[in-house]
Amino acid sequence: MDAYSALLPAPVKAEASTGYCLLSADAAVEADGSPLTGAMVRSFLAELLPLADNEIPVSTTRSVTVAVDDGAGEPGTYTLRVEPRRVEIRAGGSEGVAQALTTLRQLLPDTIWRRAATPPPEGWQVPCGTVEDRPAHGWRGAMLDVARHFFPKRTVLRYVDLLAAHRFNRLHLHLSDDQGWRVESRLHPELHRVGSWRPSTRLGPDGPDDGTPHGGYYTLDDLAEIAAHARTRGITLVPEIDVPGHTSALRAALPGLGRPGEEQAVLDTVWAGGTSIAPLGRTEAVLRDVLGEIIDATGAPYVHLGGDECAMDWWPEDPEVAAAMAEAGCTTPQQMHGHFLRSLGEFLAGRGVRMVVWDEGYVTGGVLPDTIVMAWRGDEAAGRAATTHDIVRSPLFPTYFNFDQSELAGERRSEGGPVTLDDVSAFAPAPSHWSPQQRERILGGQFQIWTEWVPDERHLDYLAFPRACALAEVLWTGRVADPDEFRTRLARQLRRLDAMGAEYRPLDGPHPWQTGGTGVWRRTSPGRIAETRAWLDSISHQA
Repeated sequence: MDAYSALLPAPVKAEASTGYCLLSADAAVEADGSPLTGAMVRSFLAELLPLADNEIPVSTTRSVTVAVDDGAGEPGTYTLRVEPRRVEIRAGGSEGVAQALTTLRQLLPDTIWRRAATPPPEGWQVPCGTVEDRPAHGWRGAMLDVARHFFPKRTVLRYVDLLAAHRFNRLHLHLSDDQGWRVESRLHPELHRVGSWRPSTRLGPDGPDDGTPHGGYYTLDDLAEIAAHARTRGITLVPEIDVPGHTSALRAALPGLGRPGEEQAVLDTVWAGGTSIAPLGRTEAVLRDVLGEIIDATGAPYVHLGGDECAMDWWPEDPEVAAAMAEAGCTTPQQMHGHFLRSLGEFLAGRGVRMVVWDEGYVTGGVLPDTIVMAWRGDEAAGRAATTHDIVRSPLFPTYFNFDQSELAGERRSEGGPVTLDDVSAFAPAPSHWSPQQRERILGGQFQIWTEWVPDERHLDYLAFPRACALAEVLWTGRVADPDEFRTRLARQLRRLDAMGAEYRPLDGPHPWQTGGTGVWRRTSPGRIAETRAWLDSISHQA
């Protein structure tokens, strides 16, 4: 298989030609576009072609020019031409340039994916040819829950690089939940001082407390760095502050925003629900402060407000909340839920930011006309939202990668499953039975890794890959057209992941150190995905 046939995801068109280009450290860069794209190309060359002792080598007899034009086509599209003395990139914006550079890297030997790959003295040989490419879906995302288990900045930056290697272009960070608040607030420092840690963690509802404090948070400068690094890789950061449910950590830090008389604490269980913040003006004021800080730090064009799994039955019973409901013209808690989300969404809109919610927010009316809905509860919920709003496909089956990956007894304990590589490969982001109008509303899709059962980076790698490779193919090309041919290209992609140091799950089963063994991580029951899918279908119809 030649280099142009081994690209993953598969491009629209790729043709190899004769000869090669010697890419060396003295390659000239011609940038016709934004300063960012020129800097991206120079940074790419610097990574591939490090100079010894900061000395610029004497120019070789072969002069190579790398030319980039970022004003050609829609975001993410690109044409890459490799000729003996010229590499030409014509792309749609910085995202398209990033995709072209990913392709250029994939055309090189696998060792190029290491952090310090020593090039041959004459430079890297890039086979000549042409790639013309465009994504089937504009939103190709990954959701990482850093609230249940915190992952340090270095892990998130590395995760960005792993996602970019597969042409994902959204990193959705779930920054707050019952088990932790993960972002600094200079206006309300109690949030990160109190809400960012818990005294212990339980594995599953039947597990003992481990008695070990767990915590951490990103400073605003950290988030700014993550967002900037992501932009250089063609990835947009989508921060999420989940409200008005899943807010135990927020309420522990600011008890006055919770139910009066109820004890507030950061929870040490693996999942929680059944509570919410008070949907009052003072609560909105704090959240506007926090959201403003995050927007200022990251420049995020999208902010996710959650809206899922909110217990709000106590709202009408509380005199202050009941008065706020009456003032807002809300006669039910569901209406107040929608009003609360819309109000925050209007604040975001005033900052030029587009609001994103889980599908429960759509059901309660907590959406603006341009709100993006992530429907996790299955096709029916997604189809309903797609009648009026743009959607990102994120159904529990098969995009929740926190589920285990096979029926093998040795699989490590997880929340359920299995969700297999073949399940992900068969995923259809645009169901054939939907109307043309509904299908036009599909922005794309993403996978989710909820981290109640994911304590470290090694297990994150194990759950994400190679399933993320399959979803990358689906979202970029529209489908896995030929499973056997895809697996041939996947084998090459796994060698690239080896070079990057990703500890993925092998196709024939986990490594011994990735299994559950006989300890706390042992698999305690077989997978029950059929029951999970039936439950999902049942709640998909709920209002």
